[in-house]
Amino acid sequence: MPVTARHLIIQGRVQGVFYRNWAVALARDLSLSGWVRNRRDASVEMWVEGAAEAIEQFIAQAHEGPPAARVLRVIAQPVETEGFVGFEKRPTA
Repeated sequence: MPVTARHLIIQGRVQGVFYRNWAVALARDLSLSGWVRNRRDASVEMWVEGAAEAIEQFIAQAHEGPPAARVLRVIAQPVETEGFVGFEKRPTA
C-alpha cells in the first residue's frame, strides 16, 4: 500500500481544548505517523503520513476535532513523505 503525506493547518478554537492529544490518539488508531504541534498564531499544525484512505479519514475528523474544539478551517497540502515512525506531540513553534 503506497504511503502519502499531508501537511495540515487547523484554525479556530483549537488550542487549550486537547486537540493535540485527540490528534495523537486518532492518528495512532488509523496507523498514521507524523507529528502535531501548537503554533504561536493559535492554530494547530500537523504532518501525517500513511495510507491515503486513512489520511482522508483523519482530515474528515479533523474538521470536528475533540468536543471542546471549534474548527473554522482545515488547510491540507500534499507533501513528500519523510518516513516518520509513530505519531508524536511536538513543542509549540
